[in-house]
Amino acid sequence: MATRQEVLDWCRENLQVNLFKDYAPNGLQVEGREKVNKIVTSVTASKAAIDFAVEQGADMLLVHHGMFWKSEPLTITGWKKERIETLLQHQINMVGYHLPLDAHPEWGNNAQLAALLDWESDYQCGDQNLLNVGRLKTVQTLQQLSEGMADKLQRQPVVVGDMKREIKRIAWCTGGAQGFFQTAIDEGVDAYVTGEISEAQYHLANECGVAFIGAGHHATERYGVQALAKAIQDVFQVEIYRFDEQNPA
Repeated sequence: MATRQEVLDWCRENLQVNLFKDYAPNGLQVEGREKVNKIVTSVTASKAAIDFAVEQGADMLLVHHGMFWKSEPLTITGWKKERIETLLQHQINMVGYHLPLDAHPEWGNNAQLAALLDWESDYQCGDQNLLNVGRLKTVQTLQQLSEGMADKLQRQPVVVGDMKREIKRIAWCTGGAQGFFQTAIDEGVDAYVTGEISEAQYHLANECGVAFIGAGHHATERYGVQALAKAIQDVFQVEIYRFDEQNPA
């Protein structure tokens, strides 16, 4: 068993939270009990994830997508009130790490996606070094690459490009990072992978000849929080439970 503050201090130091300029708070977002023995992980602090944490008797809900985003209203009403009320009633700490978890070289979403799909990362670039540039270990066609991703991620990706084209150099950033596509193009890759696609990326892919793969925001970001929780478990000997839901976005 650990204290809440011990877990928070360890995460802050190892994720290097202070290096990131984020648009959501990183760390403790809703305070619960002081002692932590059971942790539930989830991509998002949804009501379903919170209810699962209650069922497990968890002391902490550890997520990638927390609450209190800069773009949201400041008032605590409706769905936000229901989530927070449940957390407070059951004294569950809700802890979220956003960009620091995307970027971590071992536990991060980008690193974990590469490990799952057997990609090699050569370097990071772009805003806050969130874009990874690397290569496939063996040359594949875009068709083969997309089929392999669909199998591993359990979700059919959106693919724009010549399905017969050979892919060797690749760039990726999990989640909603379609805005990095031009940076990936400038790095000279054959394909760019992220979670979401917007209207503009269809045209860029066709006009620049670089394939675009939107593999799912949720699907590409399942693995970082699980890796972080495993590291916490190794240090503090706490129990870990995983919550997942088939979010198609």
